[in-house]
Amino acid sequence: MFINTGEPQSKCDKITALNIYKMKQLAFEPATLKSNLPLIFEAFKMKTLEDLLLLGDPRLYQVCDPVLPDELPLVKGWAADLHNVMQQIREKYNFGRAIAAPQLGIMKRLIYMNIDQPVVFINPELTNLSEEKFELWDDCMSFPNLLVRVARHQSLTIKYLDENWEQQQWQMSDSLSELLQHEYDHLDGILCTMRALDEKSFRWRP
Repeated sequence: MFINTGEPQSKCDKITALNIYKMKQLAFEPATLKSNLPLIFEAFKMKTLEDLLLLGDPRLYQVCDPVLPDELPLVKGWAADLHNVMQQIREKYNFGRAIAAPQLGIMKRLIYMNIDQPVVFINPELTNLSEEKFELWDDCMSFPNLLVRVARHQSLTIKYLDENWEQQQWQMSDSLSELLQHEYDHLDGILCTMRALDEKSFRWRP
């Protein structure tokens, strides 16, 4: 099922959700305010294409931590960041259906997808992976000019928490199935380059 969260209102979401929450965690006593100024400014900064981690960045190979219940106020801001960068990828490279949080250095188990409408997957789990697989040329925002030949499960079930911290379940097949497998791999520090069928399964896309 789709969880219609509405289009992220980038600046508003960042201020009302992510930044206010972050700043409340800071110590504002005069002795510490000056040292916290860089963090305060960073909290208000919307992530852009320049913040996208590229192939070779060690953070892309790290296993992400689960989103905790008390981090729920941060999710709307993270989704706004992910949405903004994905839109920039679409404008520059003409592709992009979903993006995983660690691709922006947010080392949390969170995926943002926007095809017909935005959906946020918090702490997703993949189950019921079909034995049947199919091959495709996979792409990735972290290396937008490279295509990799991989095999993906034809269908699966994804269980996840939505932005209200409610359990959801979605049975997927074909293009959605392969998409979520790709994004889920990011949460475990796995890139599609690591799933290439063989040493010849790479193609450059101008």
